[in-house]
Amino acid sequence: MPAYICTACGTQYPPDEQPPQRCLICDDERQFVPPAGQGWTTLEKLCIGHANAYREHERDLIGIGTQPAFAIGQRALLIRTPHGNVLWDCIALLDAATITLIKALGGLKAIAISHPHFYTTMGEWARAFDAPVYLNAADRAWIMRPHPGVTFWDEATFNLLPGLTLIRCGGHFAGGSALHWAAGADGRGVLLTSDMATVNTDRKSFTFMRSYPNMIPLSGRQVEAIGAALAPFAFDRVYSHFFDRVIHADAKAALHHSVKRYVGAINGAYDGS
Repeated sequence: MPAYICTACGTQYPPDEQPPQRCLICDDERQFVPPAGQGWTTLEKLCIGHANAYREHERDLIGIGTQPAFAIGQRALLIRTPHGNVLWDCIALLDAATITLIKALGGLKAIAISHPHFYTTMGEWARAFDAPVYLNAADRAWIMRPHPGVTFWDEATFNLLPGLTLIRCGGHFAGGSALHWAAGADGRGVLLTSDMATVNTDRKSFTFMRSYPNMIPLSGRQVEAIGAALAPFAFDRVYSHFFDRVIHADAKAALHHSVKRYVGAINGAYDGS
């Protein structure tokens, strides 16, 4: 039986003869059902008209995204370390070329995902690379297709591998997380934030939202909590959720300024000056 994938968000559901009547991820206020209604595909069908593209952002960091864009345009990141490779976030399309390339680079030691909008086909990736999937326990209810390889963590931080630390930020989702890579940016530190702290299109500031497509903001308290969770970590560069959402330098200062600006705007104390 096929395991159907939602074409709007990329989430895969358990095998069944018929697609689900609705997608719970899209029904949530953080996402949406397209005007034409819910659509469904399978991994086999997706491979016919789509392929994955790759971008080396910096040494030992490779972006993986599907072309033409699928679902919400998710992009994964492959981090290469002396202790094994980690896939940060997940995309729906897993094709033969991607499996071959990643295995040639040493395979995967672990998969870690920031929040449910990137769960997609995580079970397929876990099986292909015999790798555990690390998710924050606060978001376990959003798993649409359970997999025995899922490992939950529920602390404020979790040491994934030496030099790689998962950080619970909250905000966008209760268990929404970022990944700190100490060796990134030539040792100055890299933060992979997905959309817990989203790099804006100006590529010099951040925003913070409960829902991006529906423009539901977070409270000032929630944004301050995100800033506080990330403050202990040294980083100069941030990679957000899409290929082009990168702050290459002074990213920690940009985050501090963005938190202050956001809280001021929410509280009516910021006028743009």
